[in-house]
Amino acid sequence: MNIVTNNFVRHPTGLVLVTGAGGFIGGHLVGELRKSGVPVRAVDRKPLQDWYQLFEDTENVSADLSNPLACANAVQGADIVYNLAADMGGMGFIETHKADCMLSVLINTNMLVAARDAGVSRYFFSSSACVYAAEKQTSADVVALREADAYPAMPEDGYGWEKLFSERMCRHFSEDFGMVTRVARYHNVYGPHGTFEGGREKAPAAICRKVIEAMRAGDNEIEIWGDGHQTRSFMFIDDCLKGTQMIMQSDLTEPLNLGSSELVSINQLVDIVEDIANVRLRRVYKLDAPKGVRGRNSDNTLILEKLDWAPSIALRDGMEKTFRWIHDTMLTHEPVRRVKYAS
Repeated sequence: MNIVTNNFVRHPTGLVLVTGAGGFIGGHLVGELRKSGVPVRAVDRKPLQDWYQLFEDTENVSADLSNPLACANAVQGADIVYNLAADMGGMGFIETHKADCMLSVLINTNMLVAARDAGVSRYFFSSSACVYAAEKQTSADVVALREADAYPAMPEDGYGWEKLFSERMCRHFSEDFGMVTRVARYHNVYGPHGTFEGGREKAPAAICRKVIEAMRAGDNEIEIWGDGHQTRSFMFIDDCLKGTQMIMQSDLTEPLNLGSSELVSINQLVDIVEDIANVRLRRVYKLDAPKGVRGRNSDNTLILEKLDWAPSIALRDGMEKTFRWIHDTMLTHEPVRRVKYAS
């Protein structure tokens, strides 16, 4: 396995750099890119043993990309950059770690400078639906968010502001330096091989874990954050990977929504998981828990118009795959991370 710590292997043109590769989406993206046969350099701040997925035929590097020198080293020989690195998690994390989330701006700023100086051909930035104005998300019966709804700006405090600022950085690096940058606004990505415990997990994984824990303990209760009527859309990881690469390869210069338009309440999400598990639980609502905006959904008009595509994997189908993976992982007591695949 080509494992490196703070040292980088030089590659000919064609190298694809994925930052945040030790995370959930980044790990899946590395797995998808390597299928095409291109050389991939995977970089993440976490120690290699803590990566969610680790591939033997990939250059795997542990480095802190908030450091400008680490960014300069990371882009050596790279032709394409997918920047997914960020300090983030579910609502329980981002509402209580606003400063940590905003410090991710150092990663994108330094990565943009390093990519410009190295002359990379394309640069992708993973933004978030958290950039959207809070006043447009006050009702559970929300109107789907269009890309233009990010302005006038009033995003999620902390995490959302960092993402919106970094979007603007990409725009101005394109305008001022001629860099080719692409931006996708992810809407609640979920799937196997991600975190489901420890405080950074998002609603789909957390609900799966809680249902499994209740089943294993013989308990008939599940705790729900909020009143259960808050609404979201959730995008399965396979759709995310497809959309990310389509946006990267497109000629679209403005940020684009990348999310499912299948709106559900948290109560309905619990219904789906209970149905998969063939169980019914009494719901205990924790009204003082972090719960984010009241409603959020993705308007996919633009991605359909420009790319003739939008995420389409049904929530029930994606949740079944996610539930089965979490169930099997918990049953075998294997660690959430340290997942290794042979080439």
